[in-house]
Amino acid sequence: MLFNRMETGRASISDAVYMEVIAGLHGTTMPTILAAACQAMVGAITTYETGDKVTAVLTVAGVAVAIVRLFEIFAFRRRLARSQQLGRAEAAIWERCYIAGTVATAFVLGVFAARSIVLGDALCCVMAIGIGFGFGAGVVARLALRPVAALLDLVAIAAPAAIVTFMQPDLRHVGLGLLILMYVVASFEMVRLSFNASISQITLKRQFEQLARSDPMTGVSNRSVLATDLPPMLAAGMVAVHTLDLDRFKEANDRFGHPVGDALLKQVAGRLKILATADDLVVRMGGDEFVLVQRAAADAEAEAMAQRILQSISMPYDVDGQAIELGVSVGVAVAPGDGRTAEALLSRSDRAMYRAKQDRGGYVLARALRMPDATASAQRVAEGLAA
Repeated sequence: MLFNRMETGRASISDAVYMEVIAGLHGTTMPTILAAACQAMVGAITTYETGDKVTAVLTVAGVAVAIVRLFEIFAFRRRLARSQQLGRAEAAIWERCYIAGTVATAFVLGVFAARSIVLGDALCCVMAIGIGFGFGAGVVARLALRPVAALLDLVAIAAPAAIVTFMQPDLRHVGLGLLILMYVVASFEMVRLSFNASISQITLKRQFEQLARSDPMTGVSNRSVLATDLPPMLAAGMVAVHTLDLDRFKEANDRFGHPVGDALLKQVAGRLKILATADDLVVRMGGDEFVLVQRAAADAEAEAMAQRILQSISMPYDVDGQAIELGVSVGVAVAPGDGRTAEALLSRSDRAMYRAKQDRGGYVLARALRMPDATASAQRVAEGLAA
């Protein structure tokens, strides 16, 4: 049940929050550097006092693992600096690399502590186990949202030392082994509590993000989403911006009342969502004006979508048994021909929509508004040549 709950919680994390978690794991090098420095110091002291070559080898191994981990952290930062857009699959690879490094560090520290127990030097043993406990506390703090990785780290730290202590016949070693096991149990309980609290916070964060991006009446996106989502869509390829304004909506709203007007807007939004694909964007700009952003749309595809919008929105609406008919005026701007920025596309599709409204509905392509200027320019060039 516990791991089912944890896996469900992990799956509920959005891509943006997941990326934030992975960036947070790579956000500091201090724990890695301190763990290596502490092991190097204690290892040097233990080797000097006992002359144990195994301790020397484990010390070198711990420092080597720390160096590899630092390279991985810096490589992730360079990758993130080149492009903020990391897919979830790529982020998962970086996560696995980071967790492999922490497990390797935990295992080396665990064997290091176990070796100190075998050597029997009390002060060196205390220092070695203290490093392991400190690293375990860091695991609890850093890997709460990665509970399986945290458990692997805690087991890797504790298992070698616990096994060695239980192999000793005296009561003191058995007591030390029990303390180590209780530390692991208590640490994992802290991971569980931190995980539950973090998932609750992430859920609230997602809900607030959704509320901030949604139009409360219709459930589609609000106009603020265009500022954040349209530029990346443009960077990814061709898009078409369809700006819609309902015809005869004010008359229906005045005649039947605001509740009916609200119901009409909800139905219009529902029809637009049916027309849009999963990659498209439906936005209510305010009042009776909507925008549909069509991804990867060439001129012909954009015009076909405009025709579907016109046909769908113009079909009669049934509100409380009352049949109501609306019209729609649509302006269409296609990137890059009609503009390469979000502002240019929205402006030109808006102008095309007003031209359609002057023509009593239908749709107008933004490129059609440029045709008279192009024709006049060609005529001036021809006159100049004739002269």
